[in-house]
Order: sequence, then structure tokens, then C-alpha cells
Amino acid sequence: MASATNTANNANDEQAQPSWLAELEQQSRRQQQTFIDHISSRLGRPRATEPPQHPFRGAPTFWNEWSWNEQERIERFTAHFQEVGGHVVSVDSLEAAGEWIVQYAQELKAREIVRQQLPELQQLRLEQRLPDVHIAVWNENVQIDWRATAAGADIGIVMADGAAAYTGTVMVTSSAVQGRSVSLLPTVCIVLLYKENLHTRLGELLIPMDQRGREQLPAGVHFISGPSRSSDIENDLTIGVHGPGIIYTLLIG
Repeated sequence: MASATNTANNANDEQAQPSWLAELEQQSRRQQQTFIDHISSRLGRPRATEPPQHPFRGAPTFWNEWSWNEQERIERFTAHFQEVGGHVVSVDSLEAAGEWIVQYAQELKAREIVRQQLPELQQLRLEQRLPDVHIAVWNENVQIDWRATAAGADIGIVMADGAAAYTGTVMVTSSAVQGRSVSLLPTVCIVLLYKENLHTRLGELLIPMDQRGREQLPAGVHFISGPSRSSDIENDLTIGVHGPGIIYTLLIG
């Protein structure tokens, strides 16, 4: 009998719950209307009851059609990236990029380097060129704590999917072989960017993402404009609090 009574009470509660929630919603709506009516009266105009019209969607045509030539893109990107504390180095080829990284790692006396698991970065041949440095390839061994590895690395090396010259921003995506920690946790971040992937506007980087469709989107999309910066504490600008304090973009081509 007790079980049957409890079942009946539960059923009654479930039936009563929708009306209770509906009453709460109506009460909230009445309070909201009273609040908005008060603001309208103070402004001396009637409360809007219809949503405003939005005849224009997206960026205007002139903005979508506007573009710098290649030399202008390189100059503007370099200027904007350096203005916020980043560094830009132009190299002729992927081979030359590898040579630059080797020289920089030796000058820095780096002991730990982590890189994305990408064919282009394998062509840098860092393992052969830097035999005394431990080169970790992201997610190559699933037993390793990769976030801890990236946090302890002197240098993180990533490939950029594109960049926007207008804002001095590089775009880096993440996946199972492109851990976001590679660009976020090491002391120094080195981004490799092919010049043909350097665009004028940020929208040029986002349109292909939209065309992929939701199912084909990367795990993460990260926009990097110079080293990590923070002024949260007493407006005191500090570099490297939430990410690398030193960042290089190697323009290849």
C-alpha cells in the first residue's frame, strides 16, 4: 500500500510541476514588462513591442572586396605583429625555417622542444639537427602527459592555418595531432606561416571555416596576436602570464 501511495503522489507532483513552472514564468514576464515600462516612461517614449528591422547582414560589399597586395600584406602584418611585442622573420623555404629554428634553439640553450605532429614540421629534421635537445611530437605517445610536457618545454612549434595582416593575427587550429597546448604553454612559441596563407582581413580566415560545415570544424581555432599580455592587476602590463612571453612568426616563401 505504501508503495502504491508513493507512486500516486509522485504522479500528482509531476502533473502539478508544469503549471507551477508556467506560473513562475508568467510572474517573471510581468516583472520584466513593469521594469521596461518604467524605463520607457523615464525616456518619454513608448515601449517597443516589435523587434527592429535588420536590412543589412554581414560586412558591407566594399569591405569584402578590399584587399592589399602581397607586399602590403607582409609589411602590414609585420608592423602590427611587432607593435604588440611579437617578432617576424622572413625565410625563403621550409628548409631555411628549420635552419633558423636550430640556430635560435642553440642560442637559447633549449633543452626541451614540443611540436605538432604534422608532415611539414617533420621536414624540419630537428631530431637530426639538434641531437642534444629532446624533441617531443604531440600525441605521438598516448601514455605521456602532454600538457605537462608542453608546460615544461622551452619552445613550442606550430603551423599556422592562416593570418590576417589588418590585425597582425595568426590563426592556429587544434586537433588530435595539433594540441593547443603547443602554442599556449611553452616559454617561446614559433609559428610557421606560408606567405600564400597571409590574407588581408580576418573574415578571409573565417569564411572557409563556415564552408566546411559544423561536422568538419577543427577541435579549436586560436587567434594569436603577439605574446600573452595582461593588465588585470592594477593596470600593470605583464607579458607571458597566460601563455608564451616570446613569439616568432616565420614567414615562409
